[in-house]
Amino acid sequence: MLRQLSLRRRNPLHHAGTRTDQLSEVMKVTLRRIVTIPGAVAVLTVASLLPLASPSAATSRDDLEIHTSVLPVGTRLPSLAELRQSGGTLHLPAGRKAFTGAQRAPEVVGPAATYGRAVGQRSAVADPPVSYPEPARTMTPKECITGLADKRFFFKSRFASCSGAVFFSVWTKDRRPVGETQFVYLSIGTIAKDSRDVRITQYFTEMKKTGDVATSALMIKPSVKIPQVWPATANVKQTGTVPGARSFDTIAAQQPAGFTRVLNAAAGQGSTPSDAIASAFEASATITPPPGYTASGELSGTLFFLPPRWDKAKYLSKPTQGGAAFTYLVPLVYSTKAGAPERAVAQHIKNAFTKPGTTKPDNANKKVPGSTVQTPLHRLYHDNARRKKNRSTAVSTCKKFFGDDYAQGGKECDEYPFATTYEGCAQTTYEPSAPKDNFSVLPLAKKDNGNAGNLLGQFMTLNRILDGDDDGFYVTIT
Repeated sequence: MLRQLSLRRRNPLHHAGTRTDQLSEVMKVTLRRIVTIPGAVAVLTVASLLPLASPSAATSRDDLEIHTSVLPVGTRLPSLAELRQSGGTLHLPAGRKAFTGAQRAPEVVGPAATYGRAVGQRSAVADPPVSYPEPARTMTPKECITGLADKRFFFKSRFASCSGAVFFSVWTKDRRPVGETQFVYLSIGTIAKDSRDVRITQYFTEMKKTGDVATSALMIKPSVKIPQVWPATANVKQTGTVPGARSFDTIAAQQPAGFTRVLNAAAGQGSTPSDAIASAFEASATITPPPGYTASGELSGTLFFLPPRWDKAKYLSKPTQGGAAFTYLVPLVYSTKAGAPERAVAQHIKNAFTKPGTTKPDNANKKVPGSTVQTPLHRLYHDNARRKKNRSTAVSTCKKFFGDDYAQGGKECDEYPFATTYEGCAQTTYEPSAPKDNFSVLPLAKKDNGNAGNLLGQFMTLNRILDGDDDGFYVTIT
């Protein structure tokens, strides 16, 4: 919640006793919590944001202050007129310091998931297609802002993602609001097909000001860094210039003002067998108030980091140089809609998620993985024997519960989790600590089973899903 910081400049002409009297007259902060939509929203009176000055303090006309908040892009911000109304309200999220320090989206997977602190709020995700054409690889500032809404991270695809924040400042004179400024700071990452170049562009946009504000001297400085690389011996090259501090007015005249850094990690530096190299890319911005102004609130904000990864997995692309992606858990989407080629398999998986006790094999405690980012599936590619064991375990279970003739009429034994994942039917054979009989099998038409399998293969290839624990995905049934 917002709090007034005691950084105001004292007027040397005020007697200490007068100062005490002034503070006793300041309206006490009023804070009450309401819930209008899922999640709590703090409602702060203008007095809580900007305590009113006493009559004696009003005799001084040189007490200037700028109070800044760094907030999610979709936050509803008050107008200057609202700020000037006594008893007006300012709606801001209850949580504070939403952009302080290294933070990561909860969907980040792989080595980058060990950096920074994860937040509980799910990221915004673009609706993926049920069939899997080439994923999106571009993003405009407008798309990023629309996609973010009130979230702090937006995934359009594993090759186009962004983070952003709005810097909102209230300008006061003798503790009374006289103006306000705001700007949106974005970090947008994109990767072209079969490219090892990761392009990350920072934008300043949506710059607005009103009232009595000294924006010609309000300085804004961006910064970017790669705080960590895995393995630590790998070298990630960066090209592109980062501008120094510039005034609000200078940047506003160029908006959307952007600058791009290109990251590239050469093949041959990564961990085997996929030659994978992971990193974190972090962007932040800091504002400096004009001379004569004191500051309160937050003067800097760090956006959620982007997690680029480079690999040279032969099963993902033909080019010898490999490619890159942003490593976050992506949803495989299957549809139960009439006419969907994977409908029968989608219904089977839906039952396994929602009514596991009705599926085979019998298991009163069955809770199959893969329905959330907390219980992802992991691709199984290199261990061909384990894939075969997953499949044979599924078939023997179908025979046990549906009879030796379950395949009559052109049926196949459909299994979930998929045989091409480490969570497949034979998981306990290789991982004795894993839950027993924590899977589902069902005889389905060969065509339906094949259609779903084709979509799964397209999905994993196009999204550069690597074998092993450092990558993964989850399943969404529509």
